Amino acid sequence: MALIKQAMIADKAVIFALVYGEEVDPNCLGCLCEASTKCNVSTACHVPYPGAYFCGPFLISWAYWADAGKPIIDGDNVERKGAFESCVQDLYCGAETVRRYMAKFLDDCDGNGVVTCIDVIRTHKLGRDGCNGVISQGDKFWAQYQTCASRFNL
Repeated sequence: MALIKQAMIADKAVIFALVYGEEVDPNCLGCLCEASTKCNVSTACHVPYPGAYFCGPFLISWAYWADAGKPIIDGDNVERKGAFESCVQDLYCGAETVRRYMAKFLDDCDGNGVVTCIDVIRTHKLGRDGCNGVISQGDKFWAQYQTCASRFNL
């Protein structure tokens, strides 16, 4: 079972690389998806706490999507009500949203002088202005990322 799961993650990373290029390491993007929802493409939009609204396999908020330039699925209209949800609930458009967000805001969050997957994870989880904040070691997202990252030596 673990081998099948690892192959599925690797397949997603290959898909991300073929469609979106190398701006964000495809294995890192796959692990980000895995950490967010186990890359569950049927993850519905939900409000986990007042004022929050996250959707899709990457658990993207409307503000994150807007900061990324409001990417949309081909043929959609950015002004259409539901364009946000349609994009971020789609694996490819969600990945494009992450890629664009990182192209604008990715920084050396942990201050080690190198921008790595950890910085992508921190930026995604804590936001562009809080990426140097603390992620609890008991955080489910963090634990799932670490498990995935260990498979790819990230």
